[in-house]
Amino acid sequence: MKIINGGVCAAKGFTASGIHCGIRKNKTKRDLSLIYSEKLANAAAVYTTNLVKGAPLQVTKSNISNGKAQAVICNSGNANTCNANGIEIATKTCEILGKELGISASDVVVASTGVIGQPLDITPIQNGIPELVEGLGLNSDLAAEGIMTTDTKMKEIAVEFNVGGKTCKIGGIAKGSGMIHPNMATILVFITTDCAISSEMLQKALSTDIQTTFNMVSVDGDTSTNDMVVVLANGMAENEEITADGAEFDVFMKALNTVCVDLCRKIAADGEGATKLLECKVSNAESLEIAKVVAKSVVCSSLTKAAMFGADANWGRVLCAIGYSGAKVDVQKIDVCFKSQKGEILVCKNGAGVDFSEEKAKEILLESEIEILVNLNSGNASSTAWGCDLTYDYVKINGDYRT
Repeated sequence: MKIINGGVCAAKGFTASGIHCGIRKNKTKRDLSLIYSEKLANAAAVYTTNLVKGAPLQVTKSNISNGKAQAVICNSGNANTCNANGIEIATKTCEILGKELGISASDVVVASTGVIGQPLDITPIQNGIPELVEGLGLNSDLAAEGIMTTDTKMKEIAVEFNVGGKTCKIGGIAKGSGMIHPNMATILVFITTDCAISSEMLQKALSTDIQTTFNMVSVDGDTSTNDMVVVLANGMAENEEITADGAEFDVFMKALNTVCVDLCRKIAADGEGATKLLECKVSNAESLEIAKVVAKSVVCSSLTKAAMFGADANWGRVLCAIGYSGAKVDVQKIDVCFKSQKGEILVCKNGAGVDFSEEKAKEILLESEIEILVNLNSGNASSTAWGCDLTYDYVKINGDYRT
């Protein structure tokens, strides 16, 4: 298994496009993206747990209820959420794109991201779709750019792996910078693969993987109304279709996980206003669930996030976050270390402080990627969660996001 170039266009039969159609005022930013499979693909998806759901999610859920899809269209700049005619707009988008591509409207995944509660005019989308389709090519980066909102960096990856003697590829793009605390999936993520796998096993793979990847990401504790992860598998690698558990399914799961972990890290590192990626690794927990709860609580702690921004080795905030997490732990067994490219330092042993060099700790915490290592010393389970520091810029970005 190896990392390759190509993003969502790495797998056979997939092309993509991204344009500025006029939803966003800034004409230099793309606001409409398309991913297309030349063959009808098996599809799987997971959606936000927020009771307020964007209209595109509802339409997409209906469209792929048969486990099939052939195209993904996504606009940025407007979430199409809490709009009286939201369903109509999302449905019409599928119909217009389906006609332009010569496919069924029900085989289209539709998504939106941006401001909630703002009317969305179908006109720029309708006028832009012909150009969007005409521009289809190996343009994963254009599609990745078109789904960005407050993101500062494009997020894409692709992996090559072998199933049954056939070379398969899987790639993904993602957007996510703020309003990230998924507890289901995350933000917007679109994944494509040419591996032949049934829609049932594809759904099983995705639903399983998100429990330890996208469900373990938090930027600000807010769960978006439009979160969605979609995977399309068109089978063009021509391997024997994966229809059950086994060695080949395990290989696919590893490839999917590689893509998802990479996107998780990129999403967390690009949190709104963030300067640092935080990775909390919990080890030796009594159970996986305890490890997950502890790791997520630490990366969600506003005080811990603020301390990391200031490069302050305030390990008490880590213990505090563990203490209110609800996880059953023995506080007197907890060890905490901070780690980065500059080294590793023990700051807490058996739930109590130890002598350490503040200067060395500062040096470690000034790096752009920080590991918070929590050893519960109570079992064999482990888990990882991803987050970012909390900076002045987060408030600046969200103080006038709508206006």
